Amino acid sequence: MTVHERRSTGQPGENAEPPAPLQPFRVLLTCEFFEPGFRAGGPVRSIAQLLDVVSRSVEVTMVTRDRDLGSTEPYAGLSGRWVRRGRTRVYYLDPARPRHWFALIRDLRSTCFDLLYVNSLWATSSILPILAARIRLIRVTQILVAPRGELAQSALNAKAGKKRLFLRVWRPFLRWSRVFWHATSAHEAMLIRSAFPWARIETRQNEVSLPAEPMPPVETGEPVRLVFVGRVSPVKNLAMVVTALAQMTRPVVFDVYGPLEDENYWSACRDLATQLPPVVKLTYRGELAPEQVRPTFARYDAFVFPTQGENFGHVIAESLSACCPVICSDQTPWSPVLRAGGGTVLADLTPAALAEQLDRVAKSTAEERLLARRAAGEAYRFWRTRAAGPNILDQVRLTVGGQ
Repeated sequence: MTVHERRSTGQPGENAEPPAPLQPFRVLLTCEFFEPGFRAGGPVRSIAQLLDVVSRSVEVTMVTRDRDLGSTEPYAGLSGRWVRRGRTRVYYLDPARPRHWFALIRDLRSTCFDLLYVNSLWATSSILPILAARIRLIRVTQILVAPRGELAQSALNAKAGKKRLFLRVWRPFLRWSRVFWHATSAHEAMLIRSAFPWARIETRQNEVSLPAEPMPPVETGEPVRLVFVGRVSPVKNLAMVVTALAQMTRPVVFDVYGPLEDENYWSACRDLATQLPPVVKLTYRGELAPEQVRPTFARYDAFVFPTQGENFGHVIAESLSACCPVICSDQTPWSPVLRAGGGTVLADLTPAALAEQLDRVAKSTAEERLLARRAAGEAYRFWRTRAAGPNILDQVRLTVGGQ
């Protein structure tokens, strides 16, 4: 089957939509983690912002876990309950409690959904709803699968044997005429086609409703202030930053924020930190609530993020919108924005190449840092203007909803 790929262009008038239908386009959205949690990073914020901007023609019902990533305790007062978030109904499920499943299925069976939108390729929150739709336990007309970067080589390399086996078993369930795929970039669309050649793809970036912040006050003194914000795990590549900092000869403050997702990896990073020269001050400052992220970025001269792969990289948008330049790998969709003034793209992802860029920032003058911050904010504003277009749920409603 020929791959069908539609792409939002952001042309004038693209946001225009017909009058709301008498019957809304009903969507059942599933994801592993959601608000009030935040440890799962960008996907939580992207889905939240999607719900903020979806049109009134779309009615969303969401199912998610009743606790945050890595937590053994449920959210207070939410477990096993339906809660309203704006126009969206959200059910907080404890998968270990059969009573929750019975109540959930009884509720979902009363509705015929136009679309099932799952936000993972192999999470339980995706597998079970797809199976339920295939055996008609729940009534679903079409399915939209968002791999969320899980088909990137860096992601496939983790537990590679299990994932290859899973894909072999899971492919037949996804080879269904009613299954579509959500790619957040042309690169992710290519990855989807590589794994599923028959895939029908809807390409639309994740929603970013962050307004550009005004230029923050700048401390003009030394030393340069660098920051890392993200999950502490191998794919985010914090260890490379620490290794690069070991080559510094100029004073640097480097602060790390984020959940310690991989304790062994964090232990390795701390071991590397024992080799840092006295001019480098590294501090782990804990986790950041979502509302703290952009004010935190505004206090730094650069965000250092040599990630091994991002299907989107919401945290990059947060940094740029706070006028904080980004030093990043070329494994994200943000490379054109960074090259246009938002920061630096590392094609050579090595400690030596990263150290060279960090030294460049460390030796820059206060005026040069101010100009870099201003350029980062301007690059974000330009990107945000050109990124206008319907969100993924309205895009599917308008383009394939009637098929």
